[in-house]
Amino acid sequence: MAYTLKKDGNYSYIEVGEGTPIIILHGLMGGLSNFDVVTDFFSNNGYKVVIPELPLYTLPLLKTNVKNFAKYLYDFINYKNYDNVIILGNSLGGHIGLYHNKLYPEKVKALVITGSSGLYESAMGSGYTKRSDYEVIKKKAQEVFYDPKIATKDIVDDVYATVNDRNKLIKTLAIAKSAIRHNMSKDLPNMQTPTCIIWGKNDIVTPPEVAEVFHELLPDSDLFWIDKCGHAAMMEHPKEFNQILFKWLSKRKF
Repeated sequence: MAYTLKKDGNYSYIEVGEGTPIIILHGLMGGLSNFDVVTDFFSNNGYKVVIPELPLYTLPLLKTNVKNFAKYLYDFINYKNYDNVIILGNSLGGHIGLYHNKLYPEKVKALVITGSSGLYESAMGSGYTKRSDYEVIKKKAQEVFYDPKIATKDIVDDVYATVNDRNKLIKTLAIAKSAIRHNMSKDLPNMQTPTCIIWGKNDIVTPPEVAEVFHELLPDSDLFWIDKCGHAAMMEHPKEFNQILFKWLSKRKF
């Protein structure tokens, strides 16, 4: 189902359902529609699903970094007057969620990360020397998934347009450098928020050992694997992703 983007103050976001807010954070090359199946399921099972459009390409270059995205999320949560939120992030979105939790843990009752950066990633932040070659970008987009067919023409077209927009490319590279600079390894042991880690066994962007380190360093975490799955589990195996998360939330009484 296609959802309408709401405009409210300085924010654009999807908001659907009633109940505990699940705030979903998209990745560097990820669209809000990547979470359609997740949104459908949880908005019909007792949760309010909220997907803010992150200001990846609209902040000044010097403010285009993980820390400022985390502050943006904090301001958004306060603007909407949400309390006791669950933050779910994929890739860069997971990193932003983790960094937000480092700075502002008060209103976060649970974290969910999938294919998250923050420790190590081999992603879209490099390899742009042939960005004008559509087939090269197509192959790079396909590598994100275990099944290359998930990288539809629309997805490839969006990535191609992004990396060939000079302003967006400069900010994409700035974000990639920021993700490396804001490494979370020293912060994770101090984060007590219950965390659900859902990971693709075949992720080559943030390989399985990254999930294992997240699980080892986060004091209150549970790790779940999805087989034949790459970097975006919620797109590649959405039903299994939803089942794992719903069961975890129910067990934890969130």
